[in-house]
Amino acid sequence: MLLARLARNDDIVAVTVPSEFQESARDLVRAREDARMSLMSARHRLSKLLLRHGHIYDEGGNAWTGRHEAWLRRTRKDHLAGGGLGTLAAFDDAYDAVAHTLARRDRLDHQIAALAADSEFTPVTRRLGCLRGVSTLTGFALAVEIGDWHRLTGKNIGSYLGLVPSESSSGTSRVQGGITKTGNGHARRLLIEAAWHHKPQYRPGKTMHDRWALAPAAAAARGDAGNRRLHRRWQVMTAHNKRHTVANTAIARELAGWCWSLAVMDEH
Repeated sequence: MLLARLARNDDIVAVTVPSEFQESARDLVRAREDARMSLMSARHRLSKLLLRHGHIYDEGGNAWTGRHEAWLRRTRKDHLAGGGLGTLAAFDDAYDAVAHTLARRDRLDHQIAALAADSEFTPVTRRLGCLRGVSTLTGFALAVEIGDWHRLTGKNIGSYLGLVPSESSSGTSRVQGGITKTGNGHARRLLIEAAWHHKPQYRPGKTMHDRWALAPAAAAARGDAGNRRLHRRWQVMTAHNKRHTVANTAIARELAGWCWSLAVMDEH
Protein backbone atom coordinates (compact mmCIF):
# COMPACT_ATOMS: atom_id res chain seq x y z
CA MET A 1 0.00 0.00 0.00
CA LEU A 2 2.83 2.39 0.79
CA LEU A 3 4.50 1.75 -2.57
CA ALA A 4 1.18 2.18 -4.37
CA ARG A 5 0.55 5.46 -2.56
CA LEU A 6 4.05 6.75 -3.38
CA ALA A 7 3.64 5.74 -7.02
CA ARG A 8 0.26 7.48 -7.25
CA ASN A 9 1.74 10.69 -5.80
CA ASP A 10 4.74 10.46 -8.12
CA ASP A 11 7.07 10.35 -5.10
CA ILE A 12 9.18 7.41 -6.31
CA VAL A 13 12.38 8.64 -7.92
CA ALA A 14 13.95 6.42 -10.56
CA VAL A 15 17.61 5.60 -10.05
CA THR A 16 20.19 4.17 -12.41
CA VAL A 17 22.32 1.24 -11.34
CA PRO A 18 25.91 2.05 -12.45
CA SER A 19 27.72 -0.44 -14.61
CA GLU A 20 30.85 -2.21 -13.43
CA PHE A 21 32.96 0.03 -15.66
CA GLN A 22 31.30 3.18 -14.33
CA GLU A 23 31.99 2.11 -10.74
CA SER A 24 35.60 1.42 -11.70
CA ALA A 25 35.93 4.83 -13.35
CA ARG A 26 34.40 6.50 -10.29
CA ASP A 27 36.99 4.81 -8.09
CA LEU A 28 39.71 6.28 -10.31
CA VAL A 29 38.42 9.87 -10.37
CA ARG A 30 37.78 9.77 -6.62
CA ALA A 31 41.30 8.48 -6.02
CA ARG A 32 42.50 11.47 -8.02
CA GLU A 33 40.39 13.78 -5.85
CA ASP A 34 41.97 12.25 -2.75
CA ALA A 35 45.43 12.81 -4.27
CA ARG A 36 44.55 16.45 -5.00
CA MET A 37 43.53 17.05 -1.40
CA SER A 38 46.62 15.26 -0.08
CA LEU A 39 48.83 17.40 -2.34
CA MET A 40 47.17 20.57 -1.10
CA SER A 41 47.75 19.51 2.52
CA ALA A 42 51.38 18.56 1.86
CA ARG A 43 52.10 21.89 0.16
CA HIS A 44 50.40 23.72 3.00
CA ARG A 45 52.56 21.99 5.61
CA LEU A 46 55.76 22.81 3.71
CA SER A 47 54.87 26.47 3.17
CA LYS A 48 53.85 26.94 6.82
CA LEU A 49 57.10 25.34 7.99
CA LEU A 50 59.03 27.93 6.00
CA LEU A 51 56.74 30.73 7.17
CA ARG A 52 57.43 29.88 10.82
CA HIS A 53 61.11 30.49 10.08
CA GLY A 54 60.47 33.74 8.27
CA HIS A 55 60.92 32.52 4.69
CA ILE A 56 58.26 33.93 2.36
CA TYR A 57 58.27 33.45 -1.41
CA ASP A 58 58.37 36.92 -3.00
CA GLU A 59 60.16 36.41 -6.32
CA GLY A 60 57.10 36.93 -8.51
CA GLY A 61 54.85 34.44 -10.26
CA ASN A 62 52.70 31.74 -8.75
CA ALA A 63 53.76 29.28 -6.13
CA TRP A 64 54.54 25.66 -6.97
CA THR A 65 56.01 26.52 -10.36
CA GLY A 66 59.54 25.96 -11.64
CA ARG A 67 60.67 29.29 -10.23
CA HIS A 68 59.16 28.48 -6.86
CA GLU A 69 60.82 25.07 -6.92
CA ALA A 70 64.23 26.72 -7.46
CA TRP A 71 63.51 29.10 -4.56
CA LEU A 72 62.72 26.16 -2.27
CA ARG A 73 66.07 24.52 -3.08
CA ARG A 74 67.96 27.78 -2.52
CA THR A 75 66.19 28.37 0.76
CA ARG A 76 67.13 24.91 1.98
CA LYS A 77 70.77 25.39 0.99
CA ASP A 78 71.27 28.99 2.12
CA HIS A 79 69.07 29.25 5.22
CA LEU A 80 68.17 25.81 6.56
CA ALA A 81 71.29 23.71 5.97
CA GLY A 82 73.28 25.67 8.54
CA GLY A 83 70.52 25.66 11.13
CA GLY A 84 69.16 22.97 13.39
CA LEU A 85 69.12 19.41 12.11
CA GLY A 86 65.50 19.02 13.22
CA THR A 87 64.28 21.82 10.99
CA LEU A 88 66.27 20.52 8.04
CA ALA A 89 64.91 17.00 8.52
CA ALA A 90 61.37 18.36 8.79
CA PHE A 91 61.84 20.35 5.57
CA ASP A 92 63.19 17.32 3.70
CA ASP A 93 60.29 15.18 4.89
CA ALA A 94 57.70 17.78 3.87
CA TYR A 95 59.41 18.35 0.52
CA ASP A 96 59.52 14.60 -0.19
CA ALA A 97 55.80 14.34 0.71
CA VAL A 98 54.98 17.06 -1.84
CA ALA A 99 57.07 15.39 -4.55
CA HIS A 100 55.61 11.94 -3.85
CA THR A 101 52.00 13.16 -3.79
CA LEU A 102 52.53 15.21 -6.96
CA ALA A 103 53.84 12.12 -8.75
CA ARG A 104 50.86 10.15 -7.49
CA ARG A 105 48.42 12.77 -8.78
CA ASP A 106 50.15 12.98 -12.17
CA ARG A 107 50.08 9.19 -12.50
CA LEU A 108 46.34 9.18 -11.90
CA ASP A 109 45.91 12.04 -14.39
CA HIS A 110 47.54 9.95 -17.11
CA GLN A 111 45.29 6.99 -16.33
CA ILE A 112 42.17 9.16 -16.43
CA ALA A 113 43.26 10.72 -19.74
CA ALA A 114 43.70 7.25 -21.23
CA LEU A 115 40.18 6.21 -20.17
CA ALA A 116 38.69 9.50 -21.32
CA ALA A 117 40.17 8.98 -24.79
CA ASP A 118 38.72 5.51 -25.31
CA SER A 119 35.71 4.44 -23.25
CA GLU A 120 31.94 4.57 -23.23
CA PHE A 121 32.18 8.04 -21.67
CA THR A 122 34.43 9.49 -24.38
CA PRO A 123 31.62 11.13 -26.45
CA VAL A 124 30.09 12.82 -23.40
CA THR A 125 33.51 13.93 -22.15
CA ARG A 126 34.35 15.53 -25.49
CA ARG A 127 31.02 17.34 -25.69
CA LEU A 128 31.40 18.66 -22.15
CA GLY A 129 34.87 19.86 -23.09
CA CYS A 130 33.30 22.42 -25.43
CA LEU A 131 32.71 24.60 -22.35
CA ARG A 132 35.36 26.76 -20.74
CA GLY A 133 36.78 25.37 -17.52
CA VAL A 134 35.81 21.80 -18.38
CA SER A 135 39.06 20.03 -19.18
CA THR A 136 39.34 16.35 -20.05
CA LEU A 137 39.77 15.46 -16.38
CA THR A 138 36.78 17.56 -15.32
CA GLY A 139 34.56 16.36 -18.16
CA PHE A 140 35.34 12.71 -17.54
CA ALA A 141 34.77 13.09 -13.79
CA LEU A 142 31.39 14.75 -14.38
CA ALA A 143 30.45 12.07 -16.90
CA VAL A 144 31.16 9.14 -14.58
CA GLU A 145 29.83 10.78 -11.41
CA ILE A 146 26.45 11.68 -12.92
CA GLY A 147 26.25 8.69 -15.26
CA ASP A 148 22.78 8.74 -16.83
CA TRP A 149 22.15 12.40 -17.66
CA HIS A 150 18.77 11.61 -19.23
CA ARG A 151 17.18 11.06 -15.81
CA LEU A 152 17.72 14.76 -15.13
CA THR A 153 16.56 17.96 -16.80
CA GLY A 154 18.08 21.37 -17.30
CA LYS A 155 15.81 22.67 -14.54
CA ASN A 156 16.52 20.12 -11.82
CA ILE A 157 20.21 19.34 -12.32
CA GLY A 158 21.13 22.35 -10.20
CA SER A 159 19.08 21.08 -7.26
CA TYR A 160 20.36 17.53 -7.85
CA LEU A 161 23.91 18.81 -7.32
CA GLY A 162 23.02 21.03 -4.36
CA LEU A 163 23.64 24.32 -6.19
CA VAL A 164 20.28 25.92 -5.37
CA PRO A 165 19.61 28.18 -2.35
CA SER A 166 18.18 26.63 0.78
CA GLU A 167 14.86 28.02 1.95
CA SER A 168 13.11 28.46 5.28
CA SER A 169 9.60 29.77 4.70
CA SER A 170 6.52 30.09 6.85
CA GLY A 171 3.32 31.78 5.82
CA THR A 172 4.16 34.97 3.95
CA SER A 173 7.77 34.87 5.16
CA ARG A 174 10.32 33.54 2.67
CA VAL A 175 13.96 33.34 3.70
CA GLN A 176 16.68 31.95 1.45
CA GLY A 177 20.06 30.86 2.71
CA GLY A 178 23.19 29.30 1.30
CA ILE A 179 23.14 26.49 -1.25
CA THR A 180 21.82 23.15 -0.05
CA LYS A 181 25.04 21.21 -0.86
CA THR A 182 23.05 18.03 -1.37
CA GLY A 183 23.92 15.38 -3.91
CA ASN A 184 27.33 14.66 -5.37
CA GLY A 185 29.90 16.89 -3.67
CA HIS A 186 32.68 16.00 -6.11
CA ALA A 187 30.66 17.04 -9.16
CA ARG A 188 29.54 20.21 -7.38
CA ARG A 189 33.12 21.21 -6.59
CA LEU A 190 34.18 20.63 -10.19
CA LEU A 191 31.43 22.92 -11.46
CA ILE A 192 32.27 25.60 -8.89
CA GLU A 193 35.90 25.58 -10.03
CA ALA A 194 34.95 25.54 -13.71
CA ALA A 195 32.66 28.54 -13.24
CA TRP A 196 35.61 30.76 -12.30
CA HIS A 197 37.02 30.30 -15.82
CA HIS A 198 34.08 32.18 -17.29
CA LYS A 199 34.93 35.44 -15.54
CA PRO A 200 37.84 36.60 -17.79
CA GLN A 201 37.22 37.98 -21.26
CA TYR A 202 36.09 35.26 -23.64
CA ARG A 203 38.53 34.79 -26.50
CA PRO A 204 38.60 31.19 -27.78
CA GLY A 205 42.22 30.10 -28.13
CA LYS A 206 44.03 27.05 -29.44
CA THR A 207 43.05 24.84 -26.50
CA MET A 208 39.37 25.63 -26.96
CA HIS A 209 39.50 25.08 -30.73
CA ASP A 210 41.31 21.77 -30.24
CA ARG A 211 38.52 20.59 -27.94
CA TRP A 212 35.87 21.73 -30.40
CA ALA A 213 37.60 19.76 -33.16
CA LEU A 214 37.08 16.53 -31.18
CA ALA A 215 33.34 17.14 -30.71
CA PRO A 216 30.47 17.32 -33.21
CA ALA A 217 29.94 20.70 -34.84
CA ALA A 218 26.58 21.14 -33.08
CA ALA A 219 28.23 20.56 -29.69
CA ALA A 220 30.99 23.04 -30.49
CA ALA A 221 28.42 25.67 -31.47
CA ARG A 222 26.41 25.08 -28.31
CA GLY A 223 29.54 25.20 -26.20
CA ASP A 224 30.50 28.52 -27.77
CA ALA A 225 27.02 29.89 -27.07
CA GLY A 226 27.25 28.70 -23.47
CA ASN A 227 30.66 30.30 -22.99
CA ARG A 228 29.39 33.64 -24.27
CA ARG A 229 26.26 33.47 -22.16
CA LEU A 230 28.10 32.60 -18.95
CA HIS A 231 30.67 35.37 -19.46
CA ARG A 232 27.85 37.88 -19.97
CA ARG A 233 26.25 36.65 -16.75
CA TRP A 234 29.52 37.31 -14.94
CA GLN A 235 29.60 40.84 -16.35
CA VAL A 236 26.03 41.54 -15.24
CA MET A 237 26.65 40.28 -11.70
CA THR A 238 29.89 42.22 -11.44
CA ALA A 239 28.07 45.38 -12.56
CA HIS A 240 25.52 44.78 -9.78
CA ASN A 241 28.35 44.44 -7.24
CA LYS A 242 27.51 40.85 -6.39
CA ARG A 243 30.00 39.13 -4.14
CA HIS A 244 32.29 37.02 -6.30
CA THR A 245 31.60 33.82 -4.39
CA VAL A 246 27.84 34.31 -4.70
CA ALA A 247 28.13 35.19 -8.39
CA ASN A 248 30.34 32.20 -9.08
CA THR A 249 27.88 29.82 -7.44
CA ALA A 250 25.10 31.21 -9.63
CA ILE A 251 27.31 30.75 -12.70
CA ALA A 252 28.07 27.16 -11.62
CA ARG A 253 24.33 26.47 -11.33
CA GLU A 254 23.77 27.69 -14.87
CA LEU A 255 26.89 25.90 -16.08
CA ALA A 256 25.36 22.65 -14.79
CA GLY A 257 22.43 23.25 -17.13
CA TRP A 258 24.72 23.81 -20.10
CA CYS A 259 26.61 20.61 -19.23
CA TRP A 260 23.33 18.70 -19.15
CA SER A 261 22.37 20.18 -22.53
CA LEU A 262 25.61 18.94 -24.08
CA ALA A 263 25.55 15.56 -22.33
CA VAL A 264 22.08 14.61 -23.63
CA MET A 265 22.72 16.00 -27.11
CA ASP A 266 22.36 13.51 -29.94
CA GLU A 267 25.82 12.45 -31.08
CA HIS A 268 24.76 12.80 -34.69
